Amino acid sequence: MSELKSTAGDADREWRANVSPENWTNPEPKDKYDLVVIGAGTGGLVTSAIAAALGARVALIERHAMGGDCLNVGCVPSKGLLRASRAWADARSGRFGAPQADGDGDFAEAMEHMRRTRAKISAVDSAERYRGMGIDLFFGDARFKSCDQIAVGDAVLRFRRAVIATGSSPAVPPIAGLRETPFLTNETIFDLQTRPRHLLVVGGGPIGCELAQAFRRLGAGVTILERGERVLAKDDADAAAVVARALAGDGVAVRTSVELESVSKSGTDVVVRLRGGEEVRGDSILVAGGRTPNTQGLDLERGEIIFDKKGVTVDQHLRTSNPSVYAVGDVAGSYQFTHVADAHARMVVRNALFFGRQRIDSLVVPWCTYTSPELAHVGMSADQLANVKGVRSITVPLKEVDRATIEGDSDGFCRLHLVGNKIVAATMVADRAGDIIAIAAAAMSNGLGVSALGKTIFPYPTEAEALRRCADASRRGSLTPGRQRLLRKFFGLFR
Repeated sequence: MSELKSTAGDADREWRANVSPENWTNPEPKDKYDLVVIGAGTGGLVTSAIAAALGARVALIERHAMGGDCLNVGCVPSKGLLRASRAWADARSGRFGAPQADGDGDFAEAMEHMRRTRAKISAVDSAERYRGMGIDLFFGDARFKSCDQIAVGDAVLRFRRAVIATGSSPAVPPIAGLRETPFLTNETIFDLQTRPRHLLVVGGGPIGCELAQAFRRLGAGVTILERGERVLAKDDADAAAVVARALAGDGVAVRTSVELESVSKSGTDVVVRLRGGEEVRGDSILVAGGRTPNTQGLDLERGEIIFDKKGVTVDQHLRTSNPSVYAVGDVAGSYQFTHVADAHARMVVRNALFFGRQRIDSLVVPWCTYTSPELAHVGMSADQLANVKGVRSITVPLKEVDRATIEGDSDGFCRLHLVGNKIVAATMVADRAGDIIAIAAAAMSNGLGVSALGKTIFPYPTEAEALRRCADASRRGSLTPGRQRLLRKFFGLFR
């Protein structure tokens, strides 16, 4: 993550004081640590906190700011901005006979809401809180000196076990002129003080779609430039199409199957030249085209740790080629989600400090793109499902769910993929899909089949009822003609 920037506001001062305090004095190193953790993002914080609570001697090293990307330049600020943008969209809509607002709104206040939210949440990840846990917290650049030593500044920390939790950074595509042109990433876009006139978004993945919709709703013109055939390429195609329609409905111009040849600056404009000669113009450009694991500067070779462009190489137990060193989160080349880093952290404490043998392939991982509507998924991908025999898919459109009809948000669906009674994947496109998909994830994690959803009483009316409707459809599908004949004979005995 880049160095923190700050406005003069009280919220930013509070945030900085929590996550990157000035005049911090690193402690004197202990003789030897049970665990040294590099990186104070979600993976590093959870690992350190659990280990320290269990009585381990723990050192935590952070280069820039406590909380990592999620708190500072990712999940927290983006969702704060999305909430503000949703309020703006509701105010303009005039739906259900509500008074319709007009005008540009206060972009600076929307950004300030985001910053106040970030400052409030930052107390949980603060340096003082972690020092209060008995953790030796060092600010500085970590680097391996040997297989059992890590240096930070002039200090050398000896360890029994170590965990690399350094996360990832925005990938910058090799487009001619891009590096010579001022551009935004998730690390810098939340520093904006004024609204862009027209934001060009390079990449139609989750970050690109979320921020494109947010800035359009906040009054900026927005164009997404995606080289693939559709946005959200890793998600269910039907679900991605619902999100694409929502983006278009908000006024986002979505350009797919385009190849960017060059980027340049022309006066106050950013000019993107596409293959074929077409030019697309805006005044700002956001690069949202993937992530790169943070392995640079760690001197991993000295620690005898194998890595490549995908990150640190780990086995199913998150152990690296150095049996004393583990890696978690984005840098371990896994799903790049905060909740996965959290799950890795809980696993690695058992595996590294005790005698745990939990495997990463045992994890059931949900994810969500927080557009309106949200798109959430858990389980096998479409490519994986294509190679599984006996899969049947059940889809319930939201227009069949009363709550969605009441809310006027029926362009979505719930889809379960089943092998027998087992749920192998689920997709939801709905207003609160991220919350609802957790029910399917819990069922899958605990070996509960689709029949368990059918037996569950859901509060009415909720959009979560779509899961029960899928279960009902599965049960009806199992009622074959042969079984119907047997049932008719059974009831005939009582006539």
